[in-house]
Amino acid sequence: MDLVKDKIVEFREFYDWAFTVADKRVADWPLMWGYTPTLAITALYLLAVYVGPRIMENREPIKLKYTLVIYNFICVAINFNIFYELIVSSTMLGYSYSCQPVSYTYDPYEMRIAKAIWWFYFSKCVEMLDTVFFIMRKKNNQVSFLHVYHHATMFPIWYIGVKWVAGGQSFFGAMINSFIHVIMYTYYAIAALGPEYQKYLWWKRYLTRLQLLQFFMGLVYASQSIYIECEYPVWMEWTGIVYGITIIALFLNFYVQAYIKPKPSGKTHDALKIQFVTGIIHALQSLAFNGCGFPDWMHIALIIYAFTILLLFLNFYFHAYLKAQRNKGKKVESNGAAVSNGHAVNGKSNISDSEPKKIK
Repeated sequence: MDLVKDKIVEFREFYDWAFTVADKRVADWPLMWGYTPTLAITALYLLAVYVGPRIMENREPIKLKYTLVIYNFICVAINFNIFYELIVSSTMLGYSYSCQPVSYTYDPYEMRIAKAIWWFYFSKCVEMLDTVFFIMRKKNNQVSFLHVYHHATMFPIWYIGVKWVAGGQSFFGAMINSFIHVIMYTYYAIAALGPEYQKYLWWKRYLTRLQLLQFFMGLVYASQSIYIECEYPVWMEWTGIVYGITIIALFLNFYVQAYIKPKPSGKTHDALKIQFVTGIIHALQSLAFNGCGFPDWMHIALIIYAFTILLLFLNFYFHAYLKAQRNKGKKVESNGAAVSNGHAVNGKSNISDSEPKKIK
């Protein structure tokens, strides 16, 4: 118990110290005074993911055609502005695409980059509405583990990006992601207009490839920065690498589980899940006891690997068991028309798989 108390005190001291070295330029910007608002919004998002489907279970799907069109074009505008500000300002400053340290000056272009990164962070809050709209329309098949994991992590991660590194190497990931989102939300805006516009969406598969490409570009960019020992916080680079690996692993795992691998039994899955949780706890407690005699880097590597595998198993569990149990018994035949969640839909499910997964 004393060890736990000591670690809590150490964490609090580290937290207080971290804010003393934060970027002073962003201190008074919205949501930047502390981590609490960001974490509270993320918690509310997760609560909506849990409660929303239960509220909508016995209700008709809500039609949001024009709301979705407007929302998606707003997201296009936000992301285009972010992309424009970052590419113009970084070009004017002669930013390097290999190594660009953070400049905490009040240079006009540096401030434009910092503001664009703040808008990028805030856009991740706005984009949580993706999930809310899926739930309201009862498209629960779109609310996958990968979808929720991405939306619940990007917002708090980029708080850190704005608070401590609003510039330098941070510009690249935000610039590439906002560019992809301009294309992605344009796609969804057109799709929301109705089935008659589907013929204009032949490029769907290329969008998915672009999404995957940006993940790999981010990994390569962060890895080469570490390799050349760029003057940019290495902890931020490692955060990007670990996060990128988990996203790629979850995305690829979705395809493997959906189309290639057979599903193992629930008991087997539970045993494997316990195995990796135990491994993470063992490595963490070993790190907590300084002087354990085992290399810290090996502990960290094991934690990262086990955490990635655990996410894959949780993703599989979500798709294979939780959704199956939720939907069990809800589909029956009534006068030749399929009934999904208690609503007849003329032989078709009221949950469409035509929309591609919103990943990033």
